[in-house]
Amino acid sequence: MTPGPLLLASDLHKSYGTTPALDGADFAIRAGEIVAVMGPSGSGKSTLLHCLAGIVQPDAGAVRYRDRELSTESDAERSRLRREEFGFVFQFGQLVPELTCLENVALPLRLGGVKRRAAEERATQWLERLEVSHAADRRPGEISGGQGQRVAVARALVGEPRVVFADEPTGALDSLNGERVMTLLAAAARETNAAVVLVTHEARVAAYSDREVVVRDGRTATGLTAGAL
Repeated sequence: MTPGPLLLASDLHKSYGTTPALDGADFAIRAGEIVAVMGPSGSGKSTLLHCLAGIVQPDAGAVRYRDRELSTESDAERSRLRREEFGFVFQFGQLVPELTCLENVALPLRLGGVKRRAAEERATQWLERLEVSHAADRRPGEISGGQGQRVAVARALVGEPRVVFADEPTGALDSLNGERVMTLLAAAARETNAAVVLVTHEARVAAYSDREVVVRDGRTATGLTAGAL
């Protein structure tokens, strides 16, 4: 039997003032699946991701994670989910500049109560898997953009999240570094059976996904990538 969706959104509506961002959007993703969310600028891609992650509350519609309705959860519980079961990769990494790369990767574990030595051991393993172990003692400003984004991916995966939200993860990188980041992100996610919600406007990035969800004017349509056919 095929397992049901890990994360499911139905008929989402969200407006900012009088401007609609989502107008009946739907979304579903299973464990171990990579789904690319595509669409033009301003189509509602990032708003959809933020609703799925419990960062933004939709005006109407439902988001279910496993057997839970996110809209009925408290702010504290949604924060706990984002800290313990979700991982995030952003376009510009958003690493803490005052911390070393090792400390950045270990940070989610430390916030979750893991002791420093154990957290840094796991962080070291992930830096190795993302091929940036040489940057462990450097600060983000001392490494390249491609290296920094791999550190950000390691930080997103160190807690072995069930869902990774990647918002334009290669948008600030050249094509070569972007390809390497996506290769490593996709491989690591598949190894840990994490679902990946991948927001992008680039076809070469979407090619790493199992299927695509296209957002236009706040509505969604689903299709398969060439690689999934």
